[in-house]
Amino acid sequence: MWDVFDSMGTWGKILVIIIIFTAKIVEVSLATLRQILVVKGYRKISVLLALIEIFLWVAIASRVILTLEDNIWNGVAYGVGFAAGVYIGSILEEKLAFGLLLVQTITSDAKAIEIANALREKGFGVTTVDAKGKVDKRKILIIYANRRGSEEIIKMILDIDPSAMTVTNDVAKLSGGYIRARKLFK
Repeated sequence: MWDVFDSMGTWGKILVIIIIFTAKIVEVSLATLRQILVVKGYRKISVLLALIEIFLWVAIASRVILTLEDNIWNGVAYGVGFAAGVYIGSILEEKLAFGLLLVQTITSDAKAIEIANALREKGFGVTTVDAKGKVDKRKILIIYANRRGSEEIIKMILDIDPSAMTVTNDVAKLSGGYIRARKLFK
């Protein structure tokens, strides 16, 4: 495959640099996604991504290693592609928003009922717990949800009570309870 580009002279070298850079971005983006998905328990899709990732790595790394002495720009494209791939992979993961999230909100007794009802109307399961703050009675709202669309939960809470304290945490495993349906890759 690489012989075709070698026969093209300078333009061939430029195309190889572009291919190395682009392929490295794709490879590292897939690696970043794969690692995140493994941690979150998405094994099947992780295996597929690993296969694509390793085939790309072998093709790219072998070309760079074999030609590094003659063309340092292949190595530069490889390194810059790696850095760009890490960045793009993290953006992709953020946009895809895999996994579950625990949202905990501490709010006033009065606002808690309004927030819980609004969230339940949208299909979210909400557990309320009585609590005591520094000065007065409070409620803790506990909501498990898919990461994708979790911004909607936070926005609804803060629209009703801008002073509510909200904490979110990633959830590794969950069994039982109620979560608004949305499955990806499991």
